[in-house]
Amino acid sequence: MNARLSAHPVRKFESTARTLVGHPPTIAITPVADGRTGAYESNVAGTWRMVESVRKLIAGNVRLPDGTPVRVVTAPEIVYGARTGALAQAYYVREGVSANIWVSRSWCYSDELMSACMGLGSTEWQQAAYGLNQTDRPGAVWLKAFTAAMDEKQRPIFCIYNPDLEDENAPLAPYVAERLVRFARCAAALAEMRGKNYLSIGSVSMGIIGSDVRRNLMQHYLGMGSVAYDMVGVHGRMERGFYDHEELERAIRFVKGRFAIQYGEGRRPYENDELLRKCLQMTLIVRDLMIGNPRLADPALGKRQGFKADVEYAQGANAIASGTQGQRQWTDLYPNFDMAESMLNSAFDWNGARAPMVVATENDSKNAIGMLVAQLLTGMPQLFADIRTNWTAASVKKATGRDIGRLAPNGFIDKRNSGAGALEYAVNPYRLVPGGEKMSAAALSEAMRSDAGLQKKIMDAAIAGTTYMAASLEYFPGDGLSSHYRTPGGIPMTAYRYNAVGNRLTCSVVEGDTLDLPAAVADHISRVTDRTWPETYWRPRDMTSFEYMSRIGPNHDANSFGHIAADMLTLNAMLRIPVDLHNTAAADIFRPTYWDRCGGDDFAACRELGPVYV
Repeated sequence: MNARLSAHPVRKFESTARTLVGHPPTIAITPVADGRTGAYESNVAGTWRMVESVRKLIAGNVRLPDGTPVRVVTAPEIVYGARTGALAQAYYVREGVSANIWVSRSWCYSDELMSACMGLGSTEWQQAAYGLNQTDRPGAVWLKAFTAAMDEKQRPIFCIYNPDLEDENAPLAPYVAERLVRFARCAAALAEMRGKNYLSIGSVSMGIIGSDVRRNLMQHYLGMGSVAYDMVGVHGRMERGFYDHEELERAIRFVKGRFAIQYGEGRRPYENDELLRKCLQMTLIVRDLMIGNPRLADPALGKRQGFKADVEYAQGANAIASGTQGQRQWTDLYPNFDMAESMLNSAFDWNGARAPMVVATENDSKNAIGMLVAQLLTGMPQLFADIRTNWTAASVKKATGRDIGRLAPNGFIDKRNSGAGALEYAVNPYRLVPGGEKMSAAALSEAMRSDAGLQKKIMDAAIAGTTYMAASLEYFPGDGLSSHYRTPGGIPMTAYRYNAVGNRLTCSVVEGDTLDLPAAVADHISRVTDRTWPETYWRPRDMTSFEYMSRIGPNHDANSFGHIAADMLTLNAMLRIPVDLHNTAAADIFRPTYWDRCGGDDFAACRELGPVYV
């Protein structure tokens, strides 16, 4: 036997620093300057000061949902020509760079710098350029020359230029800082998605077109793969006990001890304890299928717990998002996935605080895409919902006798769904975090993540506001446990949806806020709809609820804490996905200069450029 073959180690579950395998998002800062002797030397110190200001800004403000900071690297030296650009590129390839910010306070020979962004795969890089707006140093002149070169090459680049003259001895201007952070946050989200997978557990649910996982769209537009896992495999893992039994018992104790549970009355398919056990088995299995579990590869543990360890099955799909088909072939026979979805989408479980996961109801992969994007941008858990009913003030008064004309003059949407609403939507985190009402969603997330006391406070409040309720056997003959809560009013919340239109994606994103309806009104809506499901009452900004319901694509949308539409418009421009519906102010829209060459037409620019990953 070949000596190398005989010495090859037995395969095992390889541990990684982070749950999902992949290079951490890395952003380069490339300083450039006029290469002429004298001009170069007079710009060195000021240019590096600009670089350091940008580096500190990004490092201090951009993190992934698990708390991982984005990596920031800088060119080995200031780039001033073709060879120094090539040296920077060689370094960036070694560092795994996926986005680049050019920085200059002076003139530079713009088109000769292209060697710094011409390496393998770098046409997928996101590019931005910041030029200093100052009278004696023409950084802005270089900026326009360089973005023109990029536009001619059809290489989209974001142009950052302060509206007023800058004092480079002062902190970065707020306008510049806001755009630098937005670019970095969106670029990091793209890099985190790239190369990971969407896990389709089952197939199409009840003919819902969103459940049709379009593999080529996932690859071409998001840089993501897709993995299909038949639901018979979930049943097989339950029957064979292929999960961590010790963790299951811990999960059961946690849920029974902390949550209010209403198991229903009359004859049910399962005894109470058995129903809870099955729902939590499914929760563990969905998580293991997504991210793997090293304990399932441990023969000694398997022998002790009564399952056969399997290295292959323990690996998981390296899935950054997933969906469960559920209805109907599964739910006609077995409990629904509502508990699994609500638990996994939340930022805590029986093991304590953690990064939220993305698991879409009814395998609606298009909604899962939006949940993933919004979660990466904010770090916050997401709310999957049916766009259930459009209520007007007139319809509320007719049904209840209550006048809510001042509260909701343009109407509101009843959003509820049986499963994938994170439990944090039972509370208003902006009011629980000191100073939270003035924070962005990303800042709120960081404040929560960095404070164990706050994490516990929000977890306790979410648990106290949630009741798990037995499923309606009319719709779920196999039973199940659905989370019920009423989202508080006054929460800034952005609704969004990705749509497949032929062989392209579009996105809708609308900002609004949640409502505290009078109790009699909310109670009536629950009685005539489905009181076992989470309920969130939301009104869009600057449009009627009827217009929103009329123009949004399908029966589902997803929602995020915070007003994040401007970030989502920027991110969709990076992905070259046109936005078909939004209510973002023109001054807040930040897209590459190529869009200006297309007359500001989002659809035209995306059509001309095509998907990123083709």
